[in-house]
Amino acid sequence: MEKRALTISLIVGGAFLMENLDSTVISTAIPAMAASFKTDPVHLSAGITSYLIMLAVFIPISGWVADKYGTRNVFGGAMIGFLVSSMLCGISQNLTQFVIARILQGTAGAMMVPVGRLSVLKNTKKEDLVTAMAYITWPGLIGPIIGPILGGLFTTYLNWHWIFFINVPLGIVGLFLVWKYIPNTHSEFTRPLDVVGFALSATALSSFMYGMETLSRGEATLLKTGGLLLGSVLLIAINVFESRKKKFPLIDFSVLRIKTYAITIYSGSLTRMVIGMAPFLVPMLFQIGFGLNAFHSGMSYMASMVGSLAIKPATIITTRKFDFRTVLVGNGILLAGSTIATGFLIPQTPLWIIVVVMFTSGMFRSMQFSSLNTLAYADIPMDKMSNANTLYSTAQQMSLGMGIALGAITLHVASVIHHTGNQYELKDFHLAFFIIGVLSLLSLIEYFRLTPTDGLSVRGIKEKSNQSD
Repeated sequence: MEKRALTISLIVGGAFLMENLDSTVISTAIPAMAASFKTDPVHLSAGITSYLIMLAVFIPISGWVADKYGTRNVFGGAMIGFLVSSMLCGISQNLTQFVIARILQGTAGAMMVPVGRLSVLKNTKKEDLVTAMAYITWPGLIGPIIGPILGGLFTTYLNWHWIFFINVPLGIVGLFLVWKYIPNTHSEFTRPLDVVGFALSATALSSFMYGMETLSRGEATLLKTGGLLLGSVLLIAINVFESRKKKFPLIDFSVLRIKTYAITIYSGSLTRMVIGMAPFLVPMLFQIGFGLNAFHSGMSYMASMVGSLAIKPATIITTRKFDFRTVLVGNGILLAGSTIATGFLIPQTPLWIIVVVMFTSGMFRSMQFSSLNTLAYADIPMDKMSNANTLYSTAQQMSLGMGIALGAITLHVASVIHHTGNQYELKDFHLAFFIIGVLSLLSLIEYFRLTPTDGLSVRGIKEKSNQSD
C-alpha cells in the first residue's frame, strides 16, 4: 500500500474515531441524561435519531460539495462544525436543546464521514481497498472501546455533560493533519446541483427516519406513522424515476445495477440495522435490566468493542482466503446467534460468560460490517466512485439509525406483549434481542446470490470477475 494512501486512511480513521467516540459515550449515559431531562430513556433515541436524520438529509449532497469546493476544505470545515456542535451538546439543559445540537452535529457529520471516505477511495488502488478500509476502521474502533468506559466514568463520578468535550483535543490535532496531508481534490468537471433531487431525497429520508422514531416511541397514531413511512417511500420512488431522466442526478441509482453493490445496499442495510442496535440496546440491558451503574455497564459493554477491534487483522486475511458469499453467510449466522445469545443473559450469569458473549458478538458485527464495506466498491468503475460512495454512505447511515429505532421498537413491542408499560423489565430486553436475532437471518437470503468470483478485484486475486445483474 502506498504511503500517501496509508496516511490519508489513518487521518480519516481518526475522524471516524471522533464520531464513534461521540456516539458511544452517549450509550452508557442515556439513563442519566433521561433523568436530567426528566424524560423516558427511550425518548433519548430522539437525540440520536435526529443526528442520523441530518446525516440522511445532507450526505447525498456531500459528494457534490466535495467536488465543487475540494475534499480537504469540506472535510476540514466539517470537522470544525462537528467539534463546535459537540460542545453545544455538552452544555444542553433539556431534551430540546440537545436535539438541536445533535441536528447541527449531524449536518457536520454528513460532510465529514463520506467526504473522508471519498478522499481515501480517490487516492487508493483497488487492490489496496481491503487494507485501506481496515486502516479507516481500526482507529474508529478505539472510540467504541473507550467510549463506554469514559461515558460511564464521567456519568457516574462527574457529570454526563463532560462526555461531549472529549473530542476537543482530538479535533485540534486532527485539523492540523487534515490541512497538512489531505489533498484538496476537485472534480475536473463540476456537475450542476440537482436541486429537485436534493429536495426529494431530503424530504423522503428525513420523513422516513422521523416515522421510524415516532414508531419506536409508540406515541403517534398508526395513521400518522404509516403516512410518514408510505409517503417517504413514494418520494424515494419518484426520486429514482426522475433521476433516470437527468444527465447529472444528485444520486445516480444506476450503480444499483451492479449486483455486488446492490446486495450491500439491500441486505447489507438489514445487517447494519442489527449492528446499529447494539450500542443503544445493550447498555440499557445492563443498566435497566441488570441494575448496573453507568460505569460498570460501560465496562461490560467494552468487551464487545474489544472483540470488534481484535478481529480486524483477521478480516483482511479472511476476505482474501474465502469468497464473500462464504464470509457473509457464515458470519451472518454467527451474528444472529450472538444476538440471540445476548437475550439469554441475566444478572446471575457468570461474568466470564457475559464477557465471552459480548466479545464474540463484537467480532461478528465487525467482520460483517467490514466485509460489506469492502464488497460495496469491488466492481464500481472509478468514474462512478463518487456517486456510489454518496448512495452507500446514505444507506449506511440510514440503516445504522434505523438500527437504533429497531432496538427501541422491539423493546416497546416487548413491553406491550408483557404489559410492563414504560417500566421496562429484563424479560422485555430478552424478547427484543430474540426478535432482532431472527430478523437478522433474513439478510442471508441475498448473500446466497453471490458467487465465489464476486469481489475478486478487492481480494487481491488477479482474475476478472464475471459480473452480472
